[in-house]
Amino acid sequence: MKTKYIFVFGGVYSSLGKGITASSIARILGEMGNKVSMAKFEPYLNVNPGLMSPYQHGEVYVTHDKGETDLDLGSYERIGGVRISKDNYITSGSVYQEIINKERSGFYQGKTVQVVPHVTGKFKERLYDVVKKENPDFCVVEIGGTIGDMESLAIIEAICEIKREVGYDCFLPILCAPLIMLGGTTGELKTKPTQHAYHELCKLGVQAEMVILRSEVDVTKDVLDKMAIHCHIPNDCVFANKTLPSVYFVPTELYKQGIHKAIYKYFGLTLPKQDKMVKWNKYINDIKKIKRGVTIAMVGKYMELHDAYASVIEALRLAGWENKVNVKIKWVQSDPITDKNAASFFKGVDGILVPGGFGGRGTEGIISSIRYARINKVPYLGICYGMQLATIEFARNVLGWKDANTTEIDPNTKHKIFDYIDGRMRLGEEKCIIDDKNTLAYKLYKSTTVLQRHRHRWEFNNDYLNDFKKKGFIISAHSSDERKTAEMAELKGHPFFFGGQFHPEFSSTPGKNDPVFLGLVKAAIKK
Repeated sequence: MKTKYIFVFGGVYSSLGKGITASSIARILGEMGNKVSMAKFEPYLNVNPGLMSPYQHGEVYVTHDKGETDLDLGSYERIGGVRISKDNYITSGSVYQEIINKERSGFYQGKTVQVVPHVTGKFKERLYDVVKKENPDFCVVEIGGTIGDMESLAIIEAICEIKREVGYDCFLPILCAPLIMLGGTTGELKTKPTQHAYHELCKLGVQAEMVILRSEVDVTKDVLDKMAIHCHIPNDCVFANKTLPSVYFVPTELYKQGIHKAIYKYFGLTLPKQDKMVKWNKYINDIKKIKRGVTIAMVGKYMELHDAYASVIEALRLAGWENKVNVKIKWVQSDPITDKNAASFFKGVDGILVPGGFGGRGTEGIISSIRYARINKVPYLGICYGMQLATIEFARNVLGWKDANTTEIDPNTKHKIFDYIDGRMRLGEEKCIIDDKNTLAYKLYKSTTVLQRHRHRWEFNNDYLNDFKKKGFIISAHSSDERKTAEMAELKGHPFFFGGQFHPEFSSTPGKNDPVFLGLVKAAIKK
């Protein structure tokens, strides 16, 4: 069949969970046997979030093909069940950059370059290229930002053009907007802001055919019916998306409300006779039965901003569920930690994880945390920066090189354990070669070749390989290129002490979690 386009808009304010909603729709359609693609139109003028502060944007999600993208694309892979390419992330910044570069090269042959048709045309072209490449039954497209934002007007105009070009029978706009709960004595859910968002979208040329209402409380039928009347849509096209204990419950909840029936009816499609969500719903029901828990301390410099570690959080949760436990994360800001007080920060924890990062702030506290995990036999996982600092801790406190460091922090250190090798950002999916089957690395992965996603510049200095090995600190995997960059590190005689130069969180999805997270949680349970 012709590809059906579903556009998901957000109204009233940001952080509504549009990405979760779009991913949930994709999961439902995928479970029903359809081929589904996902994409995001991002209004901001940054080319991508690669140079943005985590405080501004949260996590940078890395795709398999070297894309630095929004954290929502992680939800597309984990919840939506789709494999995302960098091409599926379309920012205003990248669109304008391409147009301006073409203009400067004379591509437009002296014509006036305008928002319409050039900018809108480029947005359409990028999306059509994704659809042409993937040939999906459904393409679910999230629109970043909030309806009415000035920077998203060109995107909305492009979508209006798409509506005309693909036809109404292949075009479904969905509005996500909140129900506001008034405090005080009324305790009333107010629908007026959502009504205004709907009508604002209509003014821009798009009439939403379905509405999904975000709420912190249960939504009664009379509220749903009221929204149907004011938005001029059938009653069975308004859905409630109440905040749930886990984002993975959202597909099941929307399915229960019949969103799949509404989508199939809108597009004139015949529903499958069998319930195709059985497998996913069983997965969710099994999760709900889990009672036991373990506590993993996550140590870093942005601990007050959990979105900076969105994929790590989800990988830990998924690893916990696969091991029949709930993982509780203890957030530990690294700045105040020292060798003397480290024990007070990690009392009662079952494991310690240090995620990726850049820059020198807070690193001494992280090194003290790693020292505590090493000495006290606490299961430890270091991701990218967490691996780098683990080697530096070992060099200082076991090998005795007190000045040991990475040149990112101290360019003048005598012992350059990690160095800026060739100036490039190593990005995307690359092969890791496990050197020895008698290692924790091989025990975890059960293979000598592993594909992992990377995002780093500094690399282990191979001149020190033998010094570390003599003391039981093993570099157990290297890159597949001629430089043989260190990829995995582990400590002999420790119940679980492992570091990876890569980011295993980006390839961790329900039922297919990366072995290093499973290994950490298993070790935490054993402890």
